[in-house]
Amino acid sequence: MKKNILLLEDDRELASTLAELLEENGYSVELVHNGNDAIDASYDNKYELYVFDINVPDMNGLELLESLRNADDTTPTIFISAMIDLNSISKAFEIGADDYLKKPFFPEELLIRVKAKLAQTTKAISYKNLKFFPDTKTLYKDDTIVQLGEVQERLCDLFMHNIGSVLDKTILLDQLTHPSDTALRVALNKLKQTTGLAIKNIRGVGYIVEKS
Repeated sequence: MKKNILLLEDDRELASTLAELLEENGYSVELVHNGNDAIDASYDNKYELYVFDINVPDMNGLELLESLRNADDTTPTIFISAMIDLNSISKAFEIGADDYLKKPFFPEELLIRVKAKLAQTTKAISYKNLKFFPDTKTLYKDDTIVQLGEVQERLCDLFMHNIGSVLDKTILLDQLTHPSDTALRVALNKLKQTTGLAIKNIRGVGYIVEKS
């Protein structure tokens, strides 16, 4: 299963080199050259890793990551930058960067760091033909990403962490924007249709996804 990486780099030659190397090593790379395109991509898609340059057009990498973290996006992030002053490096880690690679560097060094970072986030919860990555709240069905809405994502997280256990209805209602019995039934039916999870109602108690 390919891991998805969002690469932000405005030096097109370097960007192509890095993207090619990562793809040759089994990663799926989306390449963007400015901050606005990066933020659009991050909102439209799920990624296991961000690799951001700092000095890029529209919105620099630090502003971009700060905006994402403020929106509760916890995707692991590696900065690549020619900025080597301590203030920039300190700021990067303050706002939630996981690693910082100073330019110039050998492309293979980035590959080593990418592999190391993703190795920490590969613990997936598997159930039948589903794989759920808790760190990024990413769900794969038959090796294809399933796009989940915010409520579906929270419900899926709960069920995947509690396979074989009955979840009290009140816990599930807490995940809804406008909780009600009807809204919960609708949300659970939608989740079942989207994911194929066999969610069963235990009358008077709650809901369960039984162990396969």
